[in-house]
Amino acid sequence: MTPDNLLTGDNQPPLPGHSSGGRLERILRSGGFAVTAEIAPPDSADPQEVYQRAAIFDGAVDAINATDGSGANCHMSSMGVCSLLTRIGYSMVMQISCRDKNRIAIQGDVLGAAAMNVANMLCLSGDGVATGDHPEAKPVFDLDSMSLLQIITKMRDKGQFLSGRKITKSPNLFLGAAANPFAEPINYRVHRLAKKIVAGAQFVQTQYCFDLPVFKDYMKRAVDLGLTEKIFVLAGVGTMPSAASAQWIRKNIPGINIPDWVIKRLKDSAKPKQEGQDICVEMMQQLKEIEGVSGIHVMAFKQEESVKNIVIRSGVLGQRKPWQSGDKKT
Repeated sequence: MTPDNLLTGDNQPPLPGHSSGGRLERILRSGGFAVTAEIAPPDSADPQEVYQRAAIFDGAVDAINATDGSGANCHMSSMGVCSLLTRIGYSMVMQISCRDKNRIAIQGDVLGAAAMNVANMLCLSGDGVATGDHPEAKPVFDLDSMSLLQIITKMRDKGQFLSGRKITKSPNLFLGAAANPFAEPINYRVHRLAKKIVAGAQFVQTQYCFDLPVFKDYMKRAVDLGLTEKIFVLAGVGTMPSAASAQWIRKNIPGINIPDWVIKRLKDSAKPKQEGQDICVEMMQQLKEIEGVSGIHVMAFKQEESVKNIVIRSGVLGQRKPWQSGDKKT
């Protein structure tokens, strides 16, 4: 059974040894296997659209990532989505992209989000504007993911802005970063993880882990170096709707390795969308058995309605049931 304190909201005082009051940190530090997923912010100012999208994950995930202009495309802000969902009890991971804001705006957003009980933040450099729907936009990149981690860590632990000015109430935050074990040069990836730990990362969510041999080697090296004693690794999984989609991603997005066997199974299946979900279930089950993996991050773009079924079928949560709307917020 889940201890009562794992069911409480993200507005609690941090437990001893914790940096946030959030459910995600409590679950991970208690030894629980965590599941997170991504919500696609709407192209709308209607809060009901946000509530409806979040409800799809009820009872299946421990925290929801609100993406921040993913792919350099414009949607409702991560801050806006988090504001709406934290007030009704969801545990949110606010993504912060360095592409669009300078250090002044970002530090202000960190305080504002923390005031709204956002307990988790994922620090990202951000995709280049040329890939998105506003290629004429001016990129900022005043910071990168490393310096952003350092700045927020200073705000939390020292109660200071980057300028040195005092913060009267420090934000209680659990800080995350992205990791790609499959990007070249592959041998450097574990050292990159170590640098993010030094910068302040407490958890990482990885790129899609279809190439298990490469990921197993990455995790073995991380374990051998003692890195998994300092950071929680949430392995990324996803659903491929068709062989054509998988081939396009493999060809056009650097750092995503989709093995031939995945594409063959999708191509040979009479129901490729279902086959893609079956593969995702199998990957989750195998990833849970890898030493050093503390959880799963599910990325199911345009297939969010399948996430709950995938998580339940995988059995990775065991007997534990995550929070859902209608449960007590505190």
